[in-house]
Amino acid sequence: MTGAYASRGRQHLDFDTLQEHAAPDTTSDLAFRGLLADRSSAVWRGMIKVDRDAQRTDAFQESRNLLISKRAHADAIPGLEILANDVRCTHAAAIAQIDKDQLFYLRSHGLPETAAHRLVIEGFLQALVERFEEGPVREAVGAALQRRLESVLGE
Repeated sequence: MTGAYASRGRQHLDFDTLQEHAAPDTTSDLAFRGLLADRSSAVWRGMIKVDRDAQRTDAFQESRNLLISKRAHADAIPGLEILANDVRCTHAAAIAQIDKDQLFYLRSHGLPETAAHRLVIEGFLQALVERFEEGPVREAVGAALQRRLESVLGE
């Protein structure tokens, strides 16, 4: 499962995900990326649940958020409930503002501030687009993210 969201104003988004493994030799892969502007906020709670008989499960979940204003807020709460003993389950969560060193680098190479900001944000979202094979689905996801990004940035 691949998900993206971009909020602005005072929007609040709340996500609860469950990856439940009830049989052996199963896999799951979940990646969420969020872009938060203005005073918007998001909460993501993710749970990987592995039942006792679900040996050799391979599960992954991540939630990464980029705050593009000082008043935006995100919480990422990954969780594991593992009852089997032969599994590989991993999770990751990150919440950050735009890296000032990245902006400095781009600006020092002649990019205006708004273009540098946009490039960093597009790079953050591109990781999700690249989860899809090249073709019409990938193109549609990329186009949808671009439209939403324009809306959030007020372009």
